[in-house]
Amino acid sequence: MVNGTGRKVFRGKVILREGMLEDGMVVTVGERIEYVGSPLFFEEVEEEVRVEGWIWPGLIDLHVHGAGGSDVMDGTPEALHRISNTLVAHGVTGFLATTVTMDKPRLERAILNTVEHASSAKGAEILGVHLEGPWICPAKRGAQNPEYITDPRSADAKWVLDVAQGNLRLITLAPERPGALDLIRRLSRQGVVVSVGHSSATHDEVEAAVEAGASHVTHIFNGMTGLHHREPGVAGTAMADDRLTVELIGDGFHVHPTVIKLLARTKPTDGLILISDGMRAVGQPEGFYDLGGLKVRAEGGKATLEDGSLAGSLLTLDRAVHNTARYAGVPLWKAVRMASLAPARRLGLDRDRGSLEAGKRADLLTTDEYGRVTRVWIRGREVPIHS
Repeated sequence: MVNGTGRKVFRGKVILREGMLEDGMVVTVGERIEYVGSPLFFEEVEEEVRVEGWIWPGLIDLHVHGAGGSDVMDGTPEALHRISNTLVAHGVTGFLATTVTMDKPRLERAILNTVEHASSAKGAEILGVHLEGPWICPAKRGAQNPEYITDPRSADAKWVLDVAQGNLRLITLAPERPGALDLIRRLSRQGVVVSVGHSSATHDEVEAAVEAGASHVTHIFNGMTGLHHREPGVAGTAMADDRLTVELIGDGFHVHPTVIKLLARTKPTDGLILISDGMRAVGQPEGFYDLGGLKVRAEGGKATLEDGSLAGSLLTLDRAVHNTARYAGVPLWKAVRMASLAPARRLGLDRDRGSLEAGKRADLLTTDEYGRVTRVWIRGREVPIHS
């Protein structure tokens, strides 16, 4: 071992962007990946890591409300730290702190807390804010609190951009609501990814939203008009329009495994993005939890409201990868890509993250032979995990 070089060598099965290397090597120096490929000899190695299972790129979750007993809407640095530390144990190296429908003062508190404390997260990095609601359709609200649902006003684009201070990365809204198309135009021009969700929109209304700048669909098939042979609705339009990337909650509850297989066959490469939609009960005992002022029961792997409807999920992103590989009948590397390179591209971060390639950031994880996350590195630094 030579001190000071920071070179680490990882040996094992390597998940590539378009395949898997059975006997592979990843070499990092400092914060960057130096080499990915077949085994070679390198001098001045500080650490060698022999992996029993796989070496994955770090995962990115575009839609997660909470974990470890905390929620983004708690609006405290402690809550963000707890979420960050819980997610990293499941291979997540970056995530969007996702809000729920709430009044403006509490949304401001949650957003400002994220802006002010994102850089101090010790686990998974906080990449920005995903604002889910309050500009959604009451009939498709799901587990969003109806008390706070509103239609957007002309000043709302400036309000949310000012509060987020450049950290608003994604917003979910219903494009059929009054004022929504104008909001889509304003936000998309500022580089915000605008997503159709919690919406009763028709095919034509979704297409109008796309023309206005929408380019994404929130947790497809959930909280939206479904596919009908005479009216494709949000779901059908999202499947057919390659300009739209779509989120999938791959737990087998939110979307039937057969439909997951159909989605994997329908959407182009990087058009299908795995998310967790996790809430504060992730990693916690079964029982009752709060989600945006609504009472949620966590039991049997599902989070539900009192009427039995689904309310977020108890899914972790590493489990979503394995589920999707099994349900869709796709190789592991392709499912990993849906949770790494695909979300990185969606956020415009793919030149630096999302895959194991020389020159990119050393964000990676290792698993055991059963696919369980064992160790995680962010910017080449190992992050302690507590599963």
